[in-house]
Amino acid sequence: MTVPAINLWAVLLATLSSMVVGFVWYSRPVMGDRWMRLTGITEEQISKSPVGAYIGTILASFVTALVLAGAASISQAYYGGSSLLNAVVTALILFAGFTAARFVTHDAFDRRPWALTLLNLGYELITLLVMALIIGLFGVTEGVPS
Repeated sequence: MTVPAINLWAVLLATLSSMVVGFVWYSRPVMGDRWMRLTGITEEQISKSPVGAYIGTILASFVTALVLAGAASISQAYYGGSSLLNAVVTALILFAGFTAARFVTHDAFDRRPWALTLLNLGYELITLLVMALIIGLFGVTEGVPS
């Protein structure tokens, strides 16, 4: 069995990119005020130390980038062609089939406002596309295959 070749530097940079995208997306002038209003989170709650949330987010982002790089590598090996295009198409498929489908299902049963679901899906889509651009530009077949 061959393990997909993954460029660890691309995965680490993609992980970091999710933090940058989140910082911009959820900043007050962009979507932060809207997100706070839709979630009911207050200034007081925001001001509390989010260290645990950041650690969890970094770990989840690393796993996401790693899985995306692996899936893009498999796609690249199967289809050939542009590693950038394969990474972006893979990200879109994974987003639609897993992220969007699960968000819609859970948010519907949690009775969250659809505006919040769409706001969070927008962040997830942009995050995955930025990750895909990084992974695709680094070349999804680089790395050390097992």
